[in-house]
Amino acid sequence: MALTALELCSRALLRLGAQTIASFDEGTGEAEVAAGLYEGVRDALLSSHPWSFATGQSTLPRLSATPTADFRYAFQLPTGFLRALSAGAPGSGRGLEYRLLEDRLHCDAEQVTLTYIFRPAESAFPGFFASALVARLSAEFCIPLTESTTRAQMLFGQAETELRQARRADSQQATPRAIQGFPLIQARG
Repeated sequence: MALTALELCSRALLRLGAQTIASFDEGTGEAEVAAGLYEGVRDALLSSHPWSFATGQSTLPRLSATPTADFRYAFQLPTGFLRALSAGAPGSGRGLEYRLLEDRLHCDAEQVTLTYIFRPAESAFPGFFASALVARLSAEFCIPLTESTTRAQMLFGQAETELRQARRADSQQATPRAIQGFPLIQARG
């Protein structure tokens, strides 16, 4: 079932025992808290792990302006970019040395393929991530709506458990990466 931001926030409010909302701008305390916290919490949770549904690769467009120091080229980051995982030459998603400055990637390579975390639509969230997000939202909404720090601590504990389960489920959707370039193995010859 595809969810929207509003439905995710309403589920979090239900977990908290608060009134659900029909709109982010309806003027209630619940709507104000949800509107103020949702995007930041969502982006932080998406950025916290290399989720398979939010990981993409893109060949970056090179900018005409050159970096002031350290690297020869600057590249524009993709729309919806949240966090870089690795950069590589075309055909390889890793292996290049780079640095992110402002909204650009700086590198010495003339072409860059970036592996990164992006912001997908809420309708693309799998159930395990939606559940973890709802748990985290309810914890974040708790103090502004109930002023109960004890309850908030309990909800943050539940949110951490949900997040661990979501990470485990997501991590089981790909072949584990082999260790590469490990010095002790190379020393043995």
